[in-house]
Amino acid sequence: MTAYSIKAQSRDLQGKKVKKLREQDLIPAVLYGHGLKNQNLSVKKGEFLKIFSKAGESNLVDLQVGESKPVKTLIHDLQYDPKNSEVIHVDFYQIREDEKIKTHVRLEFVNEAPAVKELGGVLVKNYDEIEIECLPKDLEAIGVIKVDLSALKILSDAIHIKDLILPKEIKVIASPDEVVALVTEVKEEKIEEEVKPIEEIEVVKKEKTEEEAEAGIKEEKGAEKVAEQNKK
Repeated sequence: MTAYSIKAQSRDLQGKKVKKLREQDLIPAVLYGHGLKNQNLSVKKGEFLKIFSKAGESNLVDLQVGESKPVKTLIHDLQYDPKNSEVIHVDFYQIREDEKIKTHVRLEFVNEAPAVKELGGVLVKNYDEIEIECLPKDLEAIGVIKVDLSALKILSDAIHIKDLILPKEIKVIASPDEVVALVTEVKEEKIEEEVKPIEEIEVVKKEKTEEEAEAGIKEEKGAEKVAEQNKK
């Protein structure tokens, strides 16, 4: 597995004053861990973005603060500027070699599903990553989890969490029956125009005719009454 490392410096600036750091292309950061006192740090923006693009949040990163001995960390809880989506704060979580950790590992889908290539099905991916629990040394051994799509041979075939090939030391947090990927049939949407039956149309016309006739009779009776009153 590829080793990742980055250097950081302690910082005194806090609160709104960290704006000065960002103006120098530095990202404010915090190092914390179980039973450890939080350390306020800063990392070079360019170096961090380069490491993060490769390591993500699921690979261990050796963090060296000043001239001290590097410690193994996971990148956690990035904060972004809502205006331009740039990273404005980083948390580094220092792990312990003898303590299990929970983190997310990326899934890498390999090969092509025969049900898609030969039967015209649609591949549906429900997960891009999964949460696992393990010791740090076991995390370093896996990197990414490969999902072999060649197992999807017919429509409605699915790959579940329990089908993933993982070392026994790795525990997946999700249910074993959760579907990771499946192939479904293409569904054509049919738009049907509502057409009223001829009998219904005739009934409507008949009702209207009866209503019109009744209205006409009432008008004639009204005219007769007016004529009688005039004679009197």
